[in-house]
Amino acid sequence: MVHHLTKEGFEELKRELETLKKEGRAEIAEQLRRAKEYGDLSENSEYADAKEAQSKLESRIFELEEIIRNAVLIRKSQQKDVVNVGSTIEVQRGAKNFKYTIVGSREAKPEANLISNESPLGQAFLGKRAGDTVEIETPNGKAKYKILKIE
Repeated sequence: MVHHLTKEGFEELKRELETLKKEGRAEIAEQLRRAKEYGDLSENSEYADAKEAQSKLESRIFELEEIIRNAVLIRKSQQKDVVNVGSTIEVQRGAKNFKYTIVGSREAKPEANLISNESPLGQAFLGKRAGDTVEIETPNGKAKYKILKIE
């Protein structure tokens, strides 16, 4: 599976992976060591908790390695006539203007106007040009957006 990431998002995931591998694994190893000191592992809830935490940590490490291995870096779109992943667009909905940047799903933060290329709105914008109008179905009915500018 391809993961679209900005350079910043990619670097953030690499830092998280490095921290989990070094600090996270060391912390879990210490928890396991302490739990073993309590004796019988079959009835040792501290040991079971530490093993569960270890499993979650290793799952996250595996997930991050997979994302990083399959990452496609999003570059600021050089193509200013068509909306692509990496494009920042100015749109009009009713009397209000909005500015959105199209990013990969892992970096989407709608509250910060970073919308996923996989979201209904992001998908509607992809491939469109300044002056085009897109219409999407929302829980409150249809919403129309006119693309004013592509950066």
